Amino acid sequence: MSTDLLAGLNPPQLSAVTWPAKSALVLAGAGSGKTRVLTTRIAWLLGTGQVSPAGILAVTFTNKAAREMHTRLSAMVPYNLRGMWIGTFHGLCNRFLRAHWRDAGLPSTFQILDSADQLAAIKRLLKSLDVSDEKFPPKAVQGFINGNKENGNRAAVLSAHDPYTKKLIELYAAYDAQCNREGVVDFAELLLRSYELLSRNAALREHYQSRFRHILVDEFQDTNRLQYAWLKLLAGSEAAIFAVGDDDQSIYAFRGAEVGNMRSLLNDFGVSEPIRLEQNYRSVGNILAAANALIEHNDGRLGKNLWTDAGEGEPIRLFDAPSDTDESVFIVDEVKALAREGWSLADMAVLYRSNAQSRVLEHELVRAGLPYRIYGGLRFFERQEVKHALAYLRLTANPEDDNALLRVINVPARGIGARTVENLQLASREQGISLWQAACAGGGGRAAAKLGEFVRLIESLRQRAETLTLAETVSLIVDDSGLRAMYEADRKEGEERLENLDELVNAAAGFFPDDADNAVVEFLTAASLEAGEHQAEAGEDALQLMTVHAAKGLEFEAVFVTGLEEGLFPHENSMNDTKGLQEERRLMYVAVTRARKRLYLTCAQSRMLHGLSRYPIRSRFVDEIPVKLLRILSARSKPVMSRPGSEKAPWLADSPGMGHAPSLGGFRLGQQVVHPKFGAGVIVTGDGSGSEVRLQINFAEHGLKWLDLRYAKLETVD
Repeated sequence: MSTDLLAGLNPPQLSAVTWPAKSALVLAGAGSGKTRVLTTRIAWLLGTGQVSPAGILAVTFTNKAAREMHTRLSAMVPYNLRGMWIGTFHGLCNRFLRAHWRDAGLPSTFQILDSADQLAAIKRLLKSLDVSDEKFPPKAVQGFINGNKENGNRAAVLSAHDPYTKKLIELYAAYDAQCNREGVVDFAELLLRSYELLSRNAALREHYQSRFRHILVDEFQDTNRLQYAWLKLLAGSEAAIFAVGDDDQSIYAFRGAEVGNMRSLLNDFGVSEPIRLEQNYRSVGNILAAANALIEHNDGRLGKNLWTDAGEGEPIRLFDAPSDTDESVFIVDEVKALAREGWSLADMAVLYRSNAQSRVLEHELVRAGLPYRIYGGLRFFERQEVKHALAYLRLTANPEDDNALLRVINVPARGIGARTVENLQLASREQGISLWQAACAGGGGRAAAKLGEFVRLIESLRQRAETLTLAETVSLIVDDSGLRAMYEADRKEGEERLENLDELVNAAAGFFPDDADNAVVEFLTAASLEAGEHQAEAGEDALQLMTVHAAKGLEFEAVFVTGLEEGLFPHENSMNDTKGLQEERRLMYVAVTRARKRLYLTCAQSRMLHGLSRYPIRSRFVDEIPVKLLRILSARSKPVMSRPGSEKAPWLADSPGMGHAPSLGGFRLGQQVVHPKFGAGVIVTGDGSGSEVRLQINFAEHGLKWLDLRYAKLETVD
């Protein structure tokens, strides 16, 4: 049986699977067969009698991966695996606490709060303490609590000088007390309480350290500090940790992932050198060469070089579009051409850095009648924040729209509770009037005052919208309704939701109604029709759309990586932070290595943002890929500016049909300038025209700044 297990393994895989009973770090490159190595390692340990199923702890990051590992092992070994602990960190900690609920200070029937339940519990807490949910938004409180738990910090050890953070600490302590009274735990609590119990209970800790002789961890680069500390406690000084991961695919720092855990493992467990799995079984050679060249620009890597024996394959196709709409049209045309050649739509994926980018692409797919599926997310016009904004827009056109009113009457929270809404609905039915009319009628007491504020808000929006363009109206709604402020306070999902709201403004700016006097109604109609278009059914062949983050772990025959412009990919939030920029490059590495046979890279010379055209510089990530690997599919109408300081590719020199880079108030993209306060910098992008031009400048000492040319005193540098 042992010989059969090892059949077909390449030498590094064989070395990893048959590693002695001591700790190891397996540096598994994309497409190198890490899942096979991990499961075969467990089967090898069992098959050679080195350990029983009860002596193994295997940690994965998703329940799906845990189920897959269990299924594979069941087919590989003739043993009953019931005694083996296989699961996610949360799942394993739940199992541990169920077994030791009394020692953990929990009732035997403790319940687990999911994210929505936790948020509801926090809202109840704020209400009971009479704390303003406008000053302390529930999602912000939730993020503060979970962030501290994931760092291993209880409220008692935290301190702060500013009143706001002091109050957050108080709310954290009150929340913990409420959970203890009610006998419930949230996801972050599962791990923290397990860690605390193992830390303080020596007998329990020694029991599990002697039981689990082999601890195997998948996706080790995604572990956070507390997860690594928990693993160290369980391992003690005798157990062997077999960690499989790839530092070049560490892309979840925003969730607390600590790529430094990989180096810590080498030091803490005496591992002299990682085992490197570098043979790739997924992609052709040109794609791997591009990935290797790209990731070499990151510092502090453990280091590896992917290779394949599948041949070089086709060149990487680079398309430089005049606009974001042209970019989407090109992608749709290519997808249709590939489909005519016999490629399955499900084997093609379009990847983007930000969810908001899907809107223009979805529009073109609907026009072309191509079925598509948003992987791990909603279509643009189905997203919560977009539907909220459209509901406000519907009320500006028709305040009698009861569905729209019900959706946003308390979004953002403005003190209009369920009881008030029930009373409105009752008055509406009894008097045969709309909810809006019932709200205008008001009444007495605190509820009537809050309803009055809402009525005045809608009336103000309606009045001001009369003199505004469609895009200006949508922008006004996003700001004055309170939606922008609400999502700015949401540390976890706020940034992505704000990007979608900005994209809604772009959609309005690019919408051309048949009747200008009815622009709002026509736009709402178009949005409803697009949202109601046929969506791919389960099992139907459909193009896959997703963010790069969602694409990790997946692979496709053909991949389109879109929006490769400075400020978009890499994202502008990372531009002034070395760690952030390196994570963005790892994200690009993940995107590139999703493709098996064909890879497309696309960028746009102009892109709508906040309802205005901007002229971005092409992403540095494109410049970091050797030109010899590329096939250029576009003849530019005007040149894309390379990142300042990068070597311009030779094919840029004398492209036919090239005009001039857009001039912005006498300045141009990539130009070096000096500001009296911020010093030297380079123009990255700009918007506006005539006398109203703004430039975004990357200053050497002050980072990215937007400056209005009417007031900025800029000098050019020769």
